[in-house]
This record gives sequence, structure tokens and C-alpha cells, in this order.
Amino acid sequence: MRDRVLRTGVWLAFLCLPALGWAQAPAVSKIGIINIQQAIADTAEGKQAFAELQKKYQPRQADLQKQQTDIQNLQDQLQRQQTTLSDTERIRMSRELAEKNKLFERARQDAASDFQADRQDIMNRIGTKMVQIISDYAKQNGYALILDAQIPIVGNNDVSDAQIPIYFASSDVDVRQEVVKRYDAAFPVQAAAAPATGAAKPAGTTAAKPAAKPPAKP
Repeated sequence: MRDRVLRTGVWLAFLCLPALGWAQAPAVSKIGIINIQQAIADTAEGKQAFAELQKKYQPRQADLQKQQTDIQNLQDQLQRQQTTLSDTERIRMSRELAEKNKLFERARQDAASDFQADRQDIMNRIGTKMVQIISDYAKQNGYALILDAQIPIVGNNDVSDAQIPIYFASSDVDVRQEVVKRYDAAFPVQAAAAPATGAAKPAGTTAAKPAAKPPAKP
């Protein structure tokens, strides 16, 4: 939801840029597109920030994986010994398993929530500066409008993402690479970390398996 709020703000910022007023637009005005979230991730600052974010959450991810292994082992033990355990011992192990599942789920949700909050801080920090880069680039290159290729659609008490249907675009319409290059020049980073493989993922996205039931989906 906070990602959507960011994109809403960026989208409104594009529409409100005074430098893009039609009254001052050249006779032949250009329109450009950009996927701002991808552009943020492509910057040196973005790559460094997301790599550091992954590293920050590695210990919590490892702890969650250990918890899940413990839960699986206890569940396997309970299933194997169902016919030999006394009622008292079976009840004790079932309660222990339920408690471990509850603690795991709480830790997983906390980790995911903290991860998303930290990720959103990165998006906000870089996105705010990138809007100005886009504005300057548009003014200097005769663009009347630059659209986000993925924009939020506001409905009744809800915001959802929608792709702009682009049926044809020449290679010079997508301004992402040029904006990223200008951003890196304006906001250089020192010893930028190598980009993390794939998109950053929240810590602990797998779910533990409940007792005496088929394994839960990840």
C-alpha cells in the first residue's frame, strides 16, 4: 500500500511540474515513459541500498529457517510416534508444536513488516530525488509529459496498480536509462555494492506446517 502511495505522489508530481506546462511547450512536444520503480532499482544508490537491506535481514532469515526446521522435526516426531506415545505426552508435544508455530508466525510477520518499511524508506528517499532529475531532464529535452509506465488507479477506498497499454514505443521514448545515468552523476555513491540477484524479498516468507496436517505452502 505504501508503494502505491509513493507512486501516486510521483504521478501527481509529474502532472504538477510547472516546467511542463502546455503554455510553454514547444510546437512539437515529446512524450516519454519511465518505470520509476525499476529506475530506482537501477541506480547505483538503489543497488547499494537493496544489497545492504538483504544483508541486514540475513540473520533474521536464518533464525526463521531454524525455527521452521525445529517445527518440522517436532511435527515429524509426533507423527511417527502417534501410536506409541501416551495421551499425556502426545498432548504435551501437540501444545509445544502449536506454541512454536505461533511464535514462528509472529516472528515471520514482524520480519516481513520491518523489511517492507525499510524497503519503502529506500524507495521514498531515492524517488523524491529522482522526480527532480526527471523534471530537469524533461525541461532540457522538450518533453511535454513523462508518464510512469506503471501508475496507480484510485477507486472507491482502494488503490490498485495498472499498466499503461503501450502498443508501440520507439527506443527514444523510454527515458529510464538516461534518468538513471543522470541520477548516478548527481548522487554518486562510494563503493557501491554489487546488485543483489533478483528483487529483494521479505525475510521469512515461508510458512510453518501445522501439526497433523499436510505441509503448508511456502
